[in-house]
Amino acid sequence: MTTPADNLKQAALAYAEMGYAVFPVTPGAKAPPLTAHGCLDASAHAAQVEAWWDAYPSANIAIATAGLMVIDIDGADNPWLTDQPERQLQLAAAPCSLTANGGRQFIYRQPPGRAWRNTAGRLAPHVDTRGNGGYILVAPSVLDGGKTYRWQPTCELEQAPTALPTPPDWLAAMLDALEQPAAEAPAPTDGNSIPEGQRNQALARIAGSMRRVGMTQAEILAALQRANTDRCRPPIPPQEVERIAASIARYEPDQAFTAAVEGHWDQMAQGEAEQELAAPPLPDPGPLPDELLRVPGFIGEVMDYCLATAPYPNPVMAFCGALALQAFLAGRRVRDPGDNRTNIYLLGLAHSAAGKDWPRKVNTRILHEIGLSDGLGDRFASGEGIQDALFLQPSMLFQTDEIDGMLQSINKAKDARHENVMGTLLTLYSASSSVFPMRRKAGQEAPSAIDQPNLVIFGTAIPNHYYEALSERMLTNGFFARMVILEAGRRGPGQEPRIVDLPPRVLETARWWANYRPGTGNLEDWHPSPTIVQLTPEAQALLVETRQQAEAEYAAAEARSDPVGTTVWGRVSEQTRKLALLHAVSANHTAPSIDAAAVSWAAQFAMHQTRRMLFMAQAHVADNPFHAECLKLLQKLRAAPGQEMAHSVLLKRMKTDSKRFGDLIETLSQNGGIEIVTTPRPGTAHRRYRLLE
Repeated sequence: MTTPADNLKQAALAYAEMGYAVFPVTPGAKAPPLTAHGCLDASAHAAQVEAWWDAYPSANIAIATAGLMVIDIDGADNPWLTDQPERQLQLAAAPCSLTANGGRQFIYRQPPGRAWRNTAGRLAPHVDTRGNGGYILVAPSVLDGGKTYRWQPTCELEQAPTALPTPPDWLAAMLDALEQPAAEAPAPTDGNSIPEGQRNQALARIAGSMRRVGMTQAEILAALQRANTDRCRPPIPPQEVERIAASIARYEPDQAFTAAVEGHWDQMAQGEAEQELAAPPLPDPGPLPDELLRVPGFIGEVMDYCLATAPYPNPVMAFCGALALQAFLAGRRVRDPGDNRTNIYLLGLAHSAAGKDWPRKVNTRILHEIGLSDGLGDRFASGEGIQDALFLQPSMLFQTDEIDGMLQSINKAKDARHENVMGTLLTLYSASSSVFPMRRKAGQEAPSAIDQPNLVIFGTAIPNHYYEALSERMLTNGFFARMVILEAGRRGPGQEPRIVDLPPRVLETARWWANYRPGTGNLEDWHPSPTIVQLTPEAQALLVETRQQAEAEYAAAEARSDPVGTTVWGRVSEQTRKLALLHAVSANHTAPSIDAAAVSWAAQFAMHQTRRMLFMAQAHVADNPFHAECLKLLQKLRAAPGQEMAHSVLLKRMKTDSKRFGDLIETLSQNGGIEIVTTPRPGTAHRRYRLLE
């Protein structure tokens, strides 16, 4: 189930008109926010709210809870207060939101003099609070899977924040007891040392004071580095200083005071007070094995033709192109018993002139020959443009070379247009078996809709550009998890160009798909009833096994608080089913069946590709500039012969000064990332650095 975009926009404007500060959150999810600073960007100004939902029409609605107190009771059968009916009645005097996961959220305003913040499970088991520094989703927001937020009948949010009730006395007393404010330590003055246990907090407060008067991240960092060296006993690692400076600098100067009041500075001290267990490094499964690039039938035949005619044959890119073509042709025509469709988002990583363009040309030529070239797209002009194209042609194949540029623009918050594209792509992916509601256009009485949209993406990117665009935000917003990402590796030897006709069998199969109309009746093009491709019992058992394996990996990622791991492993079962369906219709388009061979291939493919994606994310995504340099150094060693390198060579390749280089080596040596190998020589010692993985 999806919520019409106009409903979301109008609801957001209505909340703002009542005086609630709102901001947009990723469609179908509780997080991440679609603004740079999350709840700190929340606004009750209609113009700002309208601009946000024009840019992200399918975004969920979040209300910032600064000045409010929300009692968040998880689960419809939560036993809290069941033995105290009088208190239950008093609790119900506040507006009540029924959450998408079956919980209840009672919304109060904070009394004067209170500054209640967020807590988790401290008020009672599975009862959280949301106050200063927090937010909640509100109706008509919807999560993936169709679960919606709604208001409890007769307890709707209809009053301004100032008209909300305050918590009853017994609840206020409990909330007061949760507050354990640390004594406000005065900012250290020149000459005072900062002892261990107070260093992060003290440096964060210094940074906050500087940010409030408009100082830049570079200015803050320079001051913190000096304070760390001169006054912290002992100094904290350089990368931690950079993290503090970057974290504080993300606030606008006028937001720094709010952040201080809400205790954001104090959270910096948690790095010293609570040492988290580091997740073990993920093993590298290596690029996808060649045998997993072979699919019988149509996909293999298109791939073979591409390799035989390409100036620079590239098996990975040829496979991506053939798989995308099959996914497009079968879209809205077949499905599996779980209503999984063939829409997939493929990304092939290859360097310039390595054969990225030829598979696109082959696909274009085939579709032109069979009369389906109007289903091709080559760039994402805007989210609305994608919607308009699919409204006219509900099944489309976008072949684009701009994926890395789009991700970089989003990551650097340069272009809201690309954010809008991302939101549209995420929503369309999940709407392939339902209806995608479009925005209402001027002059329309009601918004249009796209029935069972089949959007297939065959994107290409240059590897280093793509990796530079990665960030935790990009890895956890759902787009990364939906992508099938394959690396082409080094360019192979070229071959002399020659004109070769398209294979008759390829054209025959492609035309069969173009003419295939499942179902009966005059509405089959507008509202098709795709053929269900059945599973064999052996295939069903393998799918269950794969799902359970993915669930175990998800649980392990959840236990180590790994948001990237949970995001990616959460999609593996779905990806496996889509790939198995594509294998089946490629092998036998006239009478397909998802058998054990199809599921075995799909499961191996999905598992390997997921592990490779997570390894590459771990190897390239940095938390701060110092961490980025650490990862860069590890990459240099990983690519070196024997995974080791001489001191002088590595220093030159890192292109940094000797002091910074020394900090990198010391940090990586202490955390077990590298080993320093010293060989005695006459007059001096020869140092080498070896990767430890």
